[in-house]
Amino acid sequence: MDMTGYGELDERIVAPNASHLEEQSEFTLRPQTLDEYIGQQTATDNLKVFIEAAKMRGEPLDHVLFYGPPGLGKTTLAGIIANELGVDIRITSGPAIARAGDLAAILTNLNENDVLFIDEIHRLNRSVEEVLYSAMEDYALDIIIGKGPSARSIRLDLAKFTLIGATTRAGSLSAPLRDRFGVICKFENYTTQELMKIASRTAGLLGTQIDEDALKAIAVRSRGTPRVVNRLLKRVRDFAQVEGSDTITMDITGRALKAMNVDDMGLEQLDREILRVIIERFGGGPVGIDTIAASIGEERITIEDAYEPYLIQAGFMHRTQKGRVVSELAYKHLGIEFVGDQISMDEE
Repeated sequence: MDMTGYGELDERIVAPNASHLEEQSEFTLRPQTLDEYIGQQTATDNLKVFIEAAKMRGEPLDHVLFYGPPGLGKTTLAGIIANELGVDIRITSGPAIARAGDLAAILTNLNENDVLFIDEIHRLNRSVEEVLYSAMEDYALDIIIGKGPSARSIRLDLAKFTLIGATTRAGSLSAPLRDRFGVICKFENYTTQELMKIASRTAGLLGTQIDEDALKAIAVRSRGTPRVVNRLLKRVRDFAQVEGSDTITMDITGRALKAMNVDDMGLEQLDREILRVIIERFGGGPVGIDTIAASIGEERITIEDAYEPYLIQAGFMHRTQKGRVVSELAYKHLGIEFVGDQISMDEE
C-alpha cells in the first residue's frame, strides 16, 4: 500500500476515480456537445442558457463551480463548455499548482475567453488561492517584485477567461473563493435509465452489441456513476470476446460480474467485508472507523474516501455520534438474520 493510504484503489472495478491510463482512454468516449451529454439535466439546461447569453454578448462565461462525487462527468462537462463556446481549454488540478508562480504561468498563457479547468480545486495552496482572487474578479495578477524595503507590487493584466473549478468537497472551499463563482452546479448520481443510455452509447462507440438485460444488469451495479458503468462494460466485453461471442448476453454478463466479485448491488468483496465485520464482531455497531480499519487491515482514509460514501448512500451503513452502524438492509443483503431493534441513526 502506498504512503497516501489509497493503496490500489485505482484498480478497483467500481472505483469512482480514474487511473492514469483510464483518463487517457476516456477521452475517446466522452461526448463533445451538451446535446450528447446524458444526465445532470438541471445543470446542462441552465448552462445552455448561460453559454448562449455569453456568446451573444461576446463575453467570457461567468466562473463555474462543479461539486459532487467523483466519476460523474465534471471534467467531461468542462470540455463540452469550452467546445460550445468555441474556445480552448487548459486542464490542471489543485495539487499540481504548488506555487503562485505556477498559476501565473498558466493564466498568462490563456487567450481571450479561454477556459481554465482546475480539478480538486479545494486542494489549492492558500497562497495560490489568494492570487486567484484578483485573477477571477479583475482579470489581473498582483505580483510582488523584490524583497524588504525595495519590494514593490505590480499589476499584470490578463486575458478575460472562464475558470471552471471541480471539487468533491464543496465544504472545504473557502468562502471568498466560493463566492467568486457565478454559476454553481451540484452533480447528482445517475439513475439506472441514464446509466443504460450511457452504456449503450459506449457500446456503440466500442463496436459492441449488447442485450437489453445485460445493459440493465451492468447499470444497476454501477453505483450511479458513469465511469463505473463504462469500466464494467469494457471488462464484460473482454469476457465476451474471449468466449468468442459477438454480443454481450445476460449469461456472459452474469458470469463476468461474478468473476469480478461485483454483486447485484454493486458491492465488491471489501465493501461486504466492512459490513460483515461490523455485524459479526461488533453486533452491528456503533463502532469507530479506526477500529473498523484495524479489523480489516485497511487505512482509515481508504475506508472513509473509497468505501464508506457508497455504503452510506445506498443505505447499508449509517454514521452516528457514537460510530458507524449497519442497517437492516445490510443484514438482508448479506443473508444474516437481523436481531433486535434498529439503533438510532442520529447524524454526526
